[in-house]
Amino acid sequence: MIPPKPLGFLIFAALAAASAAFVWFGLPHDREVESLGIFLVKLLPFVFATEAVARLDVEWAKRLRLVLVLVPAAFLLYFLYFVPKIFFFGGVESGTAEAFYGLYYHVLTVTPFLIMAMVLAFRVGGGSAAVVRRLSYGMLLLMLSGLEDLAFLTVNNHTDPAYATIPEVWDWASHMTVFLGHPPTKIEAYLFILVHVVLALAVFFSPQRWWDALKVRVVRTRTESA
Repeated sequence: MIPPKPLGFLIFAALAAASAAFVWFGLPHDREVESLGIFLVKLLPFVFATEAVARLDVEWAKRLRLVLVLVPAAFLLYFLYFVPKIFFFGGVESGTAEAFYGLYYHVLTVTPFLIMAMVLAFRVGGGSAAVVRRLSYGMLLLMLSGLEDLAFLTVNNHTDPAYATIPEVWDWASHMTVFLGHPPTKIEAYLFILVHVVLALAVFFSPQRWWDALKVRVVRTRTESA
């Protein structure tokens, strides 16, 4: 039985998801707006999502720790679908190598900025410092995990034979290379991703008392060594 207060949030969230799916899969991806009707329809997911967030029962969300699910889920939708698509269409398909490197640098620079914007909004809205740290560091682990590299290889329709299947060696993944000391093999890349995802889940969902105990231990160690 769903409590009355969260019901409005769930209804509008479902409407937002359904309308977004219709706009994305049912309408052409045109650059130009062809009619006022289509323009208004394309705004519906934003309107429904705004109303869902506005109707969210904060206390109910806190009890279920929804922030630790919804915020990372929103970030992963951006990072594992839209970022690979931006790289693919903006650089690989139509750009020069220099254009791709510039695009790559700017997108990966704006990504931690997006994380900080999310956690800032949460904190200004009354979120606790502990959850801010969980969200921020957990999403950073997901960003550094290599999930986006895997998504780039799987969500795009590559015509280059080198990327038509997942390469045996990921020689472009320098953030893995600096940790391993050599370009990772496919299996090493998978393990690298898995470790980071497990660590991120631990940051998101481990009991707060573990972190409180660790903080007390660190403070005690500093006091004794002073």
